[in-house]
Amino acid sequence: MSIPNILTLIRFLLIPVFYITFFSGRDNALVLSIIVFFTAGITDVLDGYIARKYNMITKWGIVLDPLADKLMSIMVLYCLSRVNIIPTWVLIVFSIKEGFMIAGGVKLIRSHVVIPAKYYGKYATLLFYISIGIIIFNEIAGTYLIYASILMAVFAFIKYLSSFINILREQK
Repeated sequence: MSIPNILTLIRFLLIPVFYITFFSGRDNALVLSIIVFFTAGITDVLDGYIARKYNMITKWGIVLDPLADKLMSIMVLYCLSRVNIIPTWVLIVFSIKEGFMIAGGVKLIRSHVVIPAKYYGKYATLLFYISIGIIIFNEIAGTYLIYASILMAVFAFIKYLSSFINILREQK
């Protein structure tokens, strides 16, 4: 197993760690869970960097890396909505968008096509990470930034959907 794939596997393992930490009941549970979240983010950056720099890109990595990111993000939003830090509609919109992204990705992989991550998707993810970090210090500002990241994610989804439709047209 390659180092990038091991890092992705670690990210999958951090999802339940985030949940358990978030609901641990400790006074600093939010801070500790955000540290888990950022640790997952660091493994994401590292696995992408290592995979590209050392030509260690694998089909498993192409599939599992974004899946780990999506599941971690959904878990974070689930936990934040469950304790009423953010409204549930944010979780629902994000989950629907990610569900469509996963379904489209599966369809494309079956066709041996991959749409690489684009800058707008990366910006949406970066804004999401920033908003989660800020929520520790200021719930209101962090929540508004989450709203902005959801808007950016929907924009990215529309752009990816356009690419997806164009690829399907070319295949016919």
